[in-house]
Amino acid sequence: MDKRDKTTSYGPILAGMGDQEARELCGQLRQELIRDVARTGGHLSSNLGVVELTVAIHRVFDTSRDRLVFDVGHQCYIHKMLTGRREEMAGLRQYGGIAGFPKPGESVHDAFIAGHASNSVAVAVGMVQARAALGQDYQVAALIGDGALTGGLAYEGLSNGGQCGQQLLVILNDNGMSIDRNVGAVARHLAQQRLKPQYLSFKQGYRRFMWATWLGRQVYRMTHGVKKALKQSLLPCSMFENMGFTYLGPVDGHDLPELTKILRYAASLKEPVLLHVKTVKGKGFAPAERNPDAFHGVSPFDPETGAPRKAGGESFSRVFGRTLVRLARNDGRICALTAAMVGGTGLTAFAEAYPKRFFDVGIAEGCAASMAAGMAKQGAGPVFAVYSTFLQRSYDMLLHDMAIDGLHVVLAVDRAGLVGEDGETHHGIFDVAYLNSVPGITVYSPSNFAELDRMLEAAVCRSSGPVAVRYPRGSQGAFTADSGEAPAVVLRPGTDITLAGYGMEINDLLAAADQLEEAGIQAEVVKWNIIIPLETETLIESVRRTGHLLVAEECVEQGCVGVRALAALEAAGTAAKAALVNCGTGYVPHGAVPILKKSLGLDGAGLFRRAMEVLGREQ
Repeated sequence: MDKRDKTTSYGPILAGMGDQEARELCGQLRQELIRDVARTGGHLSSNLGVVELTVAIHRVFDTSRDRLVFDVGHQCYIHKMLTGRREEMAGLRQYGGIAGFPKPGESVHDAFIAGHASNSVAVAVGMVQARAALGQDYQVAALIGDGALTGGLAYEGLSNGGQCGQQLLVILNDNGMSIDRNVGAVARHLAQQRLKPQYLSFKQGYRRFMWATWLGRQVYRMTHGVKKALKQSLLPCSMFENMGFTYLGPVDGHDLPELTKILRYAASLKEPVLLHVKTVKGKGFAPAERNPDAFHGVSPFDPETGAPRKAGGESFSRVFGRTLVRLARNDGRICALTAAMVGGTGLTAFAEAYPKRFFDVGIAEGCAASMAAGMAKQGAGPVFAVYSTFLQRSYDMLLHDMAIDGLHVVLAVDRAGLVGEDGETHHGIFDVAYLNSVPGITVYSPSNFAELDRMLEAAVCRSSGPVAVRYPRGSQGAFTADSGEAPAVVLRPGTDITLAGYGMEINDLLAAADQLEEAGIQAEVVKWNIIIPLETETLIESVRRTGHLLVAEECVEQGCVGVRALAALEAAGTAAKAALVNCGTGYVPHGAVPILKKSLGLDGAGLFRRAMEVLGREQ
């Protein structure tokens, strides 16, 4: 079935729906959302907060032709439910089901891919300029959250959008951050008056009338200047209007009739408009309203109580946070930085214990990297905890700010490798490749909690220059022994084939070695503890004994460790029949990690089959 045909619309999907019917629809969607996310997991509180806003958008805009650009995309579930995917929510984020983020290949209503923050306004400006250049006719709206405004790219987009002089709507979903503090009752009164339909209609008519004559235009410019000066002194809008936007708001994001009216007015303006919408994150579900951060990204839970279906256990993130607190206790130079991921990276305890040495920069990974470089230059010991997928946003800072002067910054690279249900935009499968291009960097790859504790201490206390310690999401596997400090070690001796890898993939390689032993084949397992720079002598000696090699890793093929290993074997004149198993040359879809690993041949059974092929054995 072609989902693009299925979801094609002609006109706003909810254009003919009355206010009461729309309110009832919001209630139904909210309950279905809680039920579906309780079963699949996903981003709940952010979606609960935009139910009315999303319904209002679909009463005004035709998203099959008008372009609605989501920022990050955490809040797109209601949009998906309204655009032909309501029944498919049962498979949300599941392998083969619909994605948890906007995905143009999934529906014509999804205007642009989303997953990372702060880019929506710039993308929308690009669409506006394309519309003008090609002589097309459609509306463009960017939906951005207050958190994404901490990213510099958002302001680059706003700066260009405000100066483009064309029809563009930016909807600011403000559910927590104060953009510009309101200065009292007068300001609140004026803001309310500016949003009334009578005022908006008068404003449009007044402008048309005054611009009909030369004298009228002069009077309009004078009165507009006085009004603008008054607004800048009293209303929370001066920043955006100074950028060139017509500011509307703040408006109650849960007052559906009023929100629909103001959206229709905003859509009628032929200029850049910023609509400031105030919403409550987690709206309509008491546990999420009480603790919206805990329900931002959730595993399956009880929809009645909000309690998780499975108790959370020990994780690499928690071990990292606990180890860093231990190290900071004995070294006052150690500081921790993160980019709006305090709990996710395991830094809550550090932030509580050492508030003066903890820095959350918001969604601004590049800023965190440059700050860390500045701290290192002045003698501090910065540790930047960041998800692998978001470290990509700091690549220039790694090269320019850290590496040139060889500054000792530790990168705690969380969510390395396959992460599961969030899909293409969140898998940490690129860092191994691009970090290899950073001169002088050292990259550790622990396979379990004990190794993470030791390697982090080595990175923080006994290393120099830029250092990364990369580790996966979740818990450790069956391999829990500490393999020691050597860059590469032989975990299991063998004579017939060498199996090599690092990180969590060691568990699957050892499982494959067990299956091979049952088949009468002795596999030697080589483990890398440090993957940059790559120690290859251990591997070369092993392959000279076995004559066969299989390298497995959760990394893209381009620039992976296996490619470097094969180059080292060739340079050493060591001939071997070899194969590489990795994530391939494209992107990996969403789905549970075990399912994804099986599909890629990276699980124990898949590696066993590939090893048998390398050996030329029939199964």
